[in-house]
Amino acid sequence: MSITGMRRAAVGLTAFAVAAFGAVATTPEQADARPKPVDVSLLALNDFHGNLEPPSGSSGTIAGQTAGGVEYLATHLAELRAAAKKKNTITVAAGDLIGASPLLSAAFHDEPTIEALSMAGLDYASVGNHEFDEGAAELLRIQNGGCHPVDGCADGTPYRGAGFQYLSANAFKTATGKPLMAPYAIHKVQGVKVGFIGMTLEGTPEIVSQQGVAGLTFADEANTANRYARELRRKGVEAIVVLLHEGGTQAATGGINDCVGMTGPIVDITNRMDPSIDVVVSGHTHQAYNCDINGKLVTSASSFGRLITNIDLKIDRRSGDIVSAAAENVVVTRDVAKDPKQTALISRYKTVLGPVAGRQVGVTSQAITRSQETLFGTSLGESPLGNLIADAQFAATDDEQGAVAAFMNPGGVRADLDAGPVTYEEAFTVQPFANNLVTLDLTGAQLYCVLEQQFVTGRTLYPSATVGYVVDPSGTTGTVAEPCAGTRVVRGSLTLGGTTVDTAATYRVTVNNFLAGGGDGFSALTGGTNLVTGQIDLDAFVDYLTAQSPVSAPTLDRIRTTAEVPAA
Repeated sequence: MSITGMRRAAVGLTAFAVAAFGAVATTPEQADARPKPVDVSLLALNDFHGNLEPPSGSSGTIAGQTAGGVEYLATHLAELRAAAKKKNTITVAAGDLIGASPLLSAAFHDEPTIEALSMAGLDYASVGNHEFDEGAAELLRIQNGGCHPVDGCADGTPYRGAGFQYLSANAFKTATGKPLMAPYAIHKVQGVKVGFIGMTLEGTPEIVSQQGVAGLTFADEANTANRYARELRRKGVEAIVVLLHEGGTQAATGGINDCVGMTGPIVDITNRMDPSIDVVVSGHTHQAYNCDINGKLVTSASSFGRLITNIDLKIDRRSGDIVSAAAENVVVTRDVAKDPKQTALISRYKTVLGPVAGRQVGVTSQAITRSQETLFGTSLGESPLGNLIADAQFAATDDEQGAVAAFMNPGGVRADLDAGPVTYEEAFTVQPFANNLVTLDLTGAQLYCVLEQQFVTGRTLYPSATVGYVVDPSGTTGTVAEPCAGTRVVRGSLTLGGTTVDTAATYRVTVNNFLAGGGDGFSALTGGTNLVTGQIDLDAFVDYLTAQSPVSAPTLDRIRTTAEVPAA
């Protein structure tokens, strides 16, 4: 029964009280004689993304405070456990612990992060979309241990696997229909059972390379949660927590413990969940919120280890159900002592990494950010850093393959560049995925369709300086089934190298292999022909920084609106 259901039932429904708790107390002495509920403290995080060291810039602040870094995260977790006193503490996470990581973790296939979070006391984690970046076999290795099949044990020591359990209820092996990993776990606390169901978002195949999800099928989040909730209840589990790598966004006025104007997939998913599910620990959107949605506690701890969600549960000893749940997002401040074990781990891996990370690859004359400009009221515009990366990819392929344009996906730009010298590690943090560049043929008509898909997917492709086009705010948006039917991009406005695009002509365009495979919903790119694979995107970026230094932020004038360019 949900928390809301129990609250309602407790008001005036004596028969329910008798059934659930035995004879109703009629005196204070009898009330005091009832078994006290079991106190359980859940400590939750999400979207850590391998940030062992404190993130820099805006990624390293939240709620007006500098935050993050696993040395401080481990200390805060230990302090929260100590403060819980008699409570039983379980530490959980809602996915994307690894992937899109800084060089210190990514250079070792994120083994340092798994080792660090295991030492920090993590118990259970759902699988996020980035856990699939290197494929299902690699995820199983991350869980179970063993040296990397290609790079071996890069730090010279055996990799023992995760000291916590990954849970993946809605990722199924296509060939067998069986879950890739354990779908749930049952944790006993003072005789009562707490069930944890772990899931990633159903749309994972749209945002992960096709190689990463090969052989897997992803099921609906709410339906899967309800299926396993029924199974848990058959096993006598009434306290049920879902660890879900999917989330939402609250209004900009909301603080880290608010739930103002909540929108996003998490709302619909939670509303469709069975009443027996009490708590949803969510993630993916890198937002902080603390919500009551349809009688369920729904939380998210932002990203990069900057927050810990401290969830207090009270579980009835007789029924095994959660009778109350409350949460607080706590900032992982850097004014506490560093955990010495985490410091030693970071030092060990930095030593193995050697001088590569600190090698200077270029200089920026100003800070170059990934922030998007506003395009007719939404953040669908260009980005200084996104445009710079598109220019780098164009420069890497225009001579060899005759490319006339390049486009970069916004999700692949992971950090800002500060002003001044740029190290290899900083460049890697901006582009950590090691995608190959792909140059392909598209007709002019296909190019228009790709650009129309931006408004269907809600994602802007950052264009190289050779690209220009005009957007009509009053135009219509296509559909997933028919994206080319949209009229947002003014026909005849698209130019490549200053020349108007002919819908019947063919053009060579460079993207990364993620986009070429239809990633981020850009299925129109899969119609490209004559594909030629080029260098790694990071290498192209580093080469460009070196060759063009000092580098400045590109002008944001590649996408314009009809307000700026009136119709002739």
